[in-house]
Amino acid sequence: MHIKPLLLCFLVSTATVLPFVANAQGSDGTPFDPIAFELEMSGLETDAARVAAIDAAIAALETSPTPDFQVYFDLFTLKLEILQAGGDLRATADMAAELGAFALSRGEALGRNPLPYFDLAADLYEQAGAPDAAIGALEAGLKYRLDGGQSGDSIAAIYRDMARLAEVTGQKSAAESYLAQAQAALDPDAVGTRADETAGYRPVDVYYATDRARTGNPDASDFYGAGRGELEYGVVTVTIPNTHIPGAIETPSIWRLEFGPSPARHVMVQKIEPMEVDGYFSRMRTEMEGRERKEAVVFIHGFNTRFDAAARRAAQLAYDMDYRGIPVLYSWPSAGKTMRYVADEAVVRLSGRRLSHFLEDLRARSGAETIHIVAHSMGNRAATDALELLALRAEAKGLDMPLFGQLFFAAPDVDAGLFAEMAKTIRPLAERLTLYASENDWALAASRKLHGNAPRAGQAGGTILNAEDFDTVDMSDLGEDMLAHTYFANDSSALADIMSLIWLNPEPGRRCGLAQTTAGGWLYEKGACPDKKMVGLISRLWDEAEVTPEAIRAMVADAVPDAGEAEALERSFERLFESN
Repeated sequence: MHIKPLLLCFLVSTATVLPFVANAQGSDGTPFDPIAFELEMSGLETDAARVAAIDAAIAALETSPTPDFQVYFDLFTLKLEILQAGGDLRATADMAAELGAFALSRGEALGRNPLPYFDLAADLYEQAGAPDAAIGALEAGLKYRLDGGQSGDSIAAIYRDMARLAEVTGQKSAAESYLAQAQAALDPDAVGTRADETAGYRPVDVYYATDRARTGNPDASDFYGAGRGELEYGVVTVTIPNTHIPGAIETPSIWRLEFGPSPARHVMVQKIEPMEVDGYFSRMRTEMEGRERKEAVVFIHGFNTRFDAAARRAAQLAYDMDYRGIPVLYSWPSAGKTMRYVADEAVVRLSGRRLSHFLEDLRARSGAETIHIVAHSMGNRAATDALELLALRAEAKGLDMPLFGQLFFAAPDVDAGLFAEMAKTIRPLAERLTLYASENDWALAASRKLHGNAPRAGQAGGTILNAEDFDTVDMSDLGEDMLAHTYFANDSSALADIMSLIWLNPEPGRRCGLAQTTAGGWLYEKGACPDKKMVGLISRLWDEAEVTPEAIRAMVADAVPDAGEAEALERSFERLFESN
């Protein structure tokens, strides 16, 4: 395999490798286009031809001065799938084990969960008659789980599997040791993380609904996969370390000599609790009664997003906003791979139908007085379909009051003309519709090429979409985040705008850092707003019944010693309250 040479090359390099597809170039300097490669692969008739195309793409990336590890990893997962279908158990197991090790060592750049690869390797090694290698793969996954604070039945089951395999190889004493450790894992007094860091993080419960199929793996981070399933409900617990930096999704880093996860240092999916629908809404109502804000915010993720990644993002958003309502995730069955764009397109619209029913139930059964929605990237196709259906069913134009609070459409991968027409129907459903656009989004640019050069609603630049039914904010100034395209969550300036809208619903002209354009939209000017301070101060004001200018001045003076910055913050808050 080519993984090890590239990793070695990376480690000895002094250059910073940016995890953006736009910078992933072949030896001829041509940017790698995952969607074009996916379409090319679909036209190849044999596995040999597909493997040859993958190998050529890998070779080109290896000679690139700025290799993209996410694309690189996904190319190898494609090869793994072909090998697995071909029935070469040992070769497939070896590749799965190496992918697990690579995902573990490059956690910060990849954001990929290594456990499914270690688990697959163990299963294939056993089928191939290599029990010692299977034990090795199980041990690698077990260490990762223990470092992350897992315990109980799932850990005991792994020890029992290792004991069974040790028996096969005649290692009687090892088998007895594994069985003893399995029993110890079930002891409630022994629960805790390996480094005893349980006090270094805060758990965030995210209510979820998903139409993903279960994988059959009990591990929380791999419980749901990319297959289509029926609508399910539950609560996923994500840990946020006390050292968390707003906007970041902390993962293990080889540079910090972190080779496994720790809840005191990393944002992690800790546990998942599927629930029946009645119990789900009963629990949500009970929790809502105790909340300061009788609200929920629903996050709908985009293309190339796994369930565990979506859960971490939803928790991070709620935590960074210090949101006092209940965070909710709707997760549709994205494959979570850069070269599965067409596959994601094939499933997202069906999820929109299911999402519409979930949103109806959420309004009727959650106890929330207000529900806000944040949809991202391709997830906007599900969101706009769901909202249009809701509007038609509710005969929205005849509504006495909106059904929702704020609707945020972040980098929507929706045909621009279609979005504008759908917005006319959706508009009466909410207090305000906000479209965040960027001209630095590779997925939108690639999608436009795929769809006959038809502009996408989330694209800024010369085709930016402006209409009276929604406010358009050009967020291009935040820079590029070309793979994950989550600039709306990764920079706290956008968080400040989202928080301002959820809090007070101000017009764009009253919001910090926005300047009107000649086309009638709005441009976010980076540096024009003390956004990080705004986030912190708004979180202190969420639940104040009455906010006076004197109270704001006192709060700002207490939090910001610099006189110039304090004055800028005071002016920003004054504008927010101009017509409130």
